[in-house]
Amino acid sequence: MSFLKSITDKEPPEPSNPIGTIVIGNLEPDSHHLPKEMVRKSLKRALFKTVDLGANPALGLLKGVPATTLAAKAKEVNADIIAVSINTTAAKENLPNLISAIENEGLKGKVAVMIGGAAVKKEDADKLGVLYGKTREEAVALAKKALEEKQAKR
Repeated sequence: MSFLKSITDKEPPEPSNPIGTIVIGNLEPDSHHLPKEMVRKSLKRALFKTVDLGANPALGLLKGVPATTLAAKAKEVNADIIAVSINTTAAKENLPNLISAIENEGLKGKVAVMIGGAAVKKEDADKLGVLYGKTREEAVALAKKALEEKQAKR
C-alpha cells in the first residue's frame, strides 16, 4: 500500500528553511521517472531543497540526465548531495562518467553522491565510493547523515 500511496501523493511544499540542497535525476539513459519521484518527494518532505533534473513537464519529457549536467548543476546551486536513480544496466555503466564529471567540476569531497534503483547494489556503490539506498526511507536517512558529516567537517 505504501507504494500506491506514494504514487498518488501530492507534491510537498517547498521547505521554507531547507536543511540542505540535493540535485536529483535519473542518470542517462535511464528514464524510469516514478522511483526517482518517490525519493524526491520523500527528501522534500524531510526539508531538503530538491533540484530535479529528471523531467521537463513543459515538453512532456521524462528522460535521463547526462553526468556532466548533474555535476554542473550541483556546482551551480552549491548542492550538498547529488542523488541519482539507476534502473537500467546502461545507466549503471554510466556511473564512472558521473564520478569523472564530479571530479572535473572540482566537487570531489565537497558533494556527497547517493545512488539507488533496480540496477545497482551496495557493492556497486562501495566500488565507486558513493552512498547506496535501497528505499526512499533509506535515501532520507543517508542524506541526513551525509549532511551531518559535511557540517562536521566545517
